[in-house]
Amino acid sequence: MKLSSALLSPLGFASWLALSLLPQAASARAKHPVATPATQATMLQVNPETGETKAQFAARTAWWREAKFGMFIHWGVYAVPADGEWHMNNHKMQVPDYEKYTAQFNPVNFDAHRWVQIAKDEGMKYIVITSKHHDGFSMFDSKLTNYSITKATPFRCDPMKELAAECKKQGIKFCFYHSIMDWHHPDYLPRRAWETETRPADGANFNRYIDYMKGELRELLTNYGPIGVIWFDGGWEHNPVEQRSLEVVKWIRQLQPNILINNRTGLPEDFDTPEQSIPASALAQGRLWETCMTLNNNWGYNRNDHNWKSPEDLVHKLCDIASKGGNFLLNVGPTEMGEIPQESITRLARVGQWMKVNGPSVYGTTKNPFKKLSFDGRCTTKGNTLYLQVFNWPTEGLRLTGLKTRATRARALDGGAKLAIVQNADGLTIAKPAHLDPLATVIELRLAGPAEAEESLITPGADGSLALTATDAVIQGGANVETKADNIPNIGYWVDQKDTASWRIKVPQAGDYHVELEYACPPDTAGSTYRIGIDSAPDNITGMVEDTGGWDKFQTKTLPGTLHLPAGSQTLRVSVQSMPHGAVMNLRRITLKLA
Repeated sequence: MKLSSALLSPLGFASWLALSLLPQAASARAKHPVATPATQATMLQVNPETGETKAQFAARTAWWREAKFGMFIHWGVYAVPADGEWHMNNHKMQVPDYEKYTAQFNPVNFDAHRWVQIAKDEGMKYIVITSKHHDGFSMFDSKLTNYSITKATPFRCDPMKELAAECKKQGIKFCFYHSIMDWHHPDYLPRRAWETETRPADGANFNRYIDYMKGELRELLTNYGPIGVIWFDGGWEHNPVEQRSLEVVKWIRQLQPNILINNRTGLPEDFDTPEQSIPASALAQGRLWETCMTLNNNWGYNRNDHNWKSPEDLVHKLCDIASKGGNFLLNVGPTEMGEIPQESITRLARVGQWMKVNGPSVYGTTKNPFKKLSFDGRCTTKGNTLYLQVFNWPTEGLRLTGLKTRATRARALDGGAKLAIVQNADGLTIAKPAHLDPLATVIELRLAGPAEAEESLITPGADGSLALTATDAVIQGGANVETKADNIPNIGYWVDQKDTASWRIKVPQAGDYHVELEYACPPDTAGSTYRIGIDSAPDNITGMVEDTGGWDKFQTKTLPGTLHLPAGSQTLRVSVQSMPHGAVMNLRRITLKLA
């Protein structure tokens, strides 16, 4: 894996923009009601390239949305030098020197049954494994190359065939990761920078390489049974036209119509793939997404990487992802002998123990209906049930505020004991269970009907100012909330002039306000103009996006003039008036200060 620095989570706005400039279909997202099974299909953002109805898209993606938790496996000949899957690139190796590792790759301890059993015991419902990584080495029995595990190594066996059979036997969905980038194939372009003299590109034909890639994909999609997902990677060196992305994905769907395809061909396809990070909020319009993450710092096996995530951290991340409507794809990097490292197994086993008890709060759930929770934890929804995943039980008792629907019953998933509840105008109080799980204690809260949350209004602070953050925004269109390296969310992916961002605010009394924007924009994208105003009032204020030095270089700008805000509950909206350079800005915060 290991995206380039320009492609950090999710995909990196600037690189994503350069690759595609393909905005997602715009529609208003629901504000308050929780998605029930009957309404969930209408909230999903359908891939427009498939011609599916929303119901058909919902049916095709149903298993994936139910699964929530999957195992990523990065395994290849790079396990021999054992310092990560980018070994060839990081050490600027020549192709013949890297090829020598194949003679040492003999994973005689590989056990497909054990691998699948580990995933199943940990509560994972699908496996995505590297059929080919960027080094170009085929981890399956390809008839199109001798650079494969069945021809170039002493092992000679096809582990993908064994894993496909074992997944079918144990009820796990089998999926393939496949790299578009290929550092080995003679037709792949561009060459690495250190190969310009030793491996000239004369005669190389990238179109011919795409034909080769399609040939390998045909083998993967016809020789291993039904495949749940094709998880592309490494497509950032070419745009979608150059790598014939639309042709490739349509052709894949002819071979396996029910397959899911991720967004790393440069096309949106079925789901987004933030890497090593969790979005600050659910994606707009019900867009499907999946966070992929390592257990330590590396995707491929690295014998010197001992920076392991704790089981508590992993469970909290799983809860956070589920509460925002996403999936969690958690990676293991097996050794050159074909073994999943014991450090990975130990941590996954503890997560699996938690999932055996608390899995109902993850599987098949939808996102949290509340803007903010009144306790330290997360919340997921399933039908008329809320699951409260409590990280630290508050000493004053667990209180849930903002729930309008009547609660009928509460119980702890661990042990099943019924818990007393008191619900009044101030909120809901739930009695403390006899046992608290150190990872997360889950309370199942049954409701009299679909959960409905009170509207969350932004109110002035002590100084009278209103702070409108990215996580509190309601986004209409393809823009999404993302998080940069400093972990402060911003509205990014703003590449469609029709997209808007709005906030529900409560103004105690009418008045004039100065408007400050904290945003980032590189020089080649600056120049968009925007309007900020109240939906129900004619007054507005306008501004132009200036260069701040980069997508992650945030600056605060005060707009000239003032904006008049009427008293009461209002919707303040940012709309784009012009967008001359393909994107608007990364917007972190709007602050309204009394004039």
